[in-house]
Amino acid sequence: MSGFRKRCIGCERVIGTFAAIPHPVAIEVAAMSGLDFLCIDAEHAQIDRAEIENLVRASDVHHVPAMVRVPGHGQEWIASALDAGAAGVLVPRVSTAPQARAALKATRYPPLGERGVGPGRASAYGYRIPDYLKAANDSLVLAIQIETAEGLANVEEIAAVKGVDVIFIGPGDLSVSIDATGPAGAEKLDAAIKTITHVAREAGKAVGIFCPSADDVGKWTEFGISFYLLASDTMFLGASLAAGVAAARDAK
Repeated sequence: MSGFRKRCIGCERVIGTFAAIPHPVAIEVAAMSGLDFLCIDAEHAQIDRAEIENLVRASDVHHVPAMVRVPGHGQEWIASALDAGAAGVLVPRVSTAPQARAALKATRYPPLGERGVGPGRASAYGYRIPDYLKAANDSLVLAIQIETAEGLANVEEIAAVKGVDVIFIGPGDLSVSIDATGPAGAEKLDAAIKTITHVAREAGKAVGIFCPSADDVGKWTEFGISFYLLASDTMFLGASLAAGVAAARDAK
């Protein structure tokens, strides 16, 4: 088992960020910041399958695990990300147990799943296929994202799917889906997050969440959450630039 997966399923606190800038330099800069992992965002950012491999490679240079948030449930996207050498995948908008099982089948080789064998970067372009096959099922992290009212309603069945490592909460989409946006919806959203976290932890799963900033990490940790994605490289870039510009304008 990889050290990263061991930390995840052991519910150690791990801190990552979404990588949305499609360039290896941005990946290397983020990887040198002290993060535990990166999550390349192929769902919402302009990152295609060809670019994923170079971004994973850039993260590997600094020995920082790189997961990939794939754009959907498609088996081919999951396989492509893992063949590129990703440390795992984050599968968005998982709302039912069958969808969770499909993600598991796409991530694991037989007998645990149905992932196809290919000579990609992960297996040294075919030179180390036996070694990779031996280690992959135990080493790769599978995180599935609950971010819909349907997913909340089905959380017990989803959390019961064996082989899923992390139940990841997307509070933005979840708040919209359950009509809990803005300050007026904060209590309702917190209750939903608590429910997902409690059910997932009872099922022996680690729980993750997206945080725009570190302000709520202490609160979420008390809930039982341990896997964090803080903002994104673009959000950090924008916030840092804005703060620098403001400081320069206010300088006396």
